[in-house]
Amino acid sequence: MEAASLPAALELAAGGGEGLSPEKRAALGASLLLLQRDYRFERLWFWGCIQGVRGAYYIAEGLGPDRAAPRSRLYSLNGVEWSLLPPVTKEMVAQAEQLKGRFQGDPSFEYEYTEINAEDAERLLEDGNEPVIKEEARLVATVDQIDRAVGIVPRGAFVKTPLGSVHENRSFEGLSLMEAKKLSSYFHFTEPVNLKTKTLLEKADLDPSTDFLDSLEHDIPQGSWTVQLEKGGTVVVLRSLLWLGLTFYHVPMTKQYGYVYFGTGEKNFDLPFML
Repeated sequence: MEAASLPAALELAAGGGEGLSPEKRAALGASLLLLQRDYRFERLWFWGCIQGVRGAYYIAEGLGPDRAAPRSRLYSLNGVEWSLLPPVTKEMVAQAEQLKGRFQGDPSFEYEYTEINAEDAERLLEDGNEPVIKEEARLVATVDQIDRAVGIVPRGAFVKTPLGSVHENRSFEGLSLMEAKKLSSYFHFTEPVNLKTKTLLEKADLDPSTDFLDSLEHDIPQGSWTVQLEKGGTVVVLRSLLWLGLTFYHVPMTKQYGYVYFGTGEKNFDLPFML
């Protein structure tokens, strides 16, 4: 969600009990504005918070002119001082998928990975590295996983130019209430997968400038999203059952939308058995 409008955005997304204390909200509100100025981001999003056993990670994402370009991610342990996270790699994601259980809340904490094969372990030892994973790397991979799986935007909020860059749609005035209640009106804000497999006939009714992302209606497993009306029917709220703690909100007929994550950073692998 937009860092500049953090207090109002948190109020709209807090129907499920998520949120921050008034002290933490005030600290983040001030530090995020300074963070945007210091790093010269065009836009800064407050991504959310991953709660560890001994502490919490507050995450922010900085965006440049091309909104689809890789984002700069930063974390803070106290909501005031921020550190830049390294770019995510496939190796980080593969390693993080082997880890189970809660985050510790210490970026220098090291996990021993027991499932590493002998060849990889020998290669790491030859390079002078122990077969361990730092929690900072796990944090990078987890934030990226959540963004790819459940980071969403309303249809029409962004446009793709003929040159391939993605920008905010200045003419976007929000979805109608009827459209806002449909899963097909929301897109994953990441590189599309299902769209590339569609036939030319299926793409015939799509607008290439706005329908360039994957829709939520085909997410697997079916039923992994809940859609609710809150605040007297004035706010549409979507919650992910796959990554518990991810909340998206949109006020129909306005430009107000965003998502935030408050959780433990653990995927709900039991979801298929719950549906």
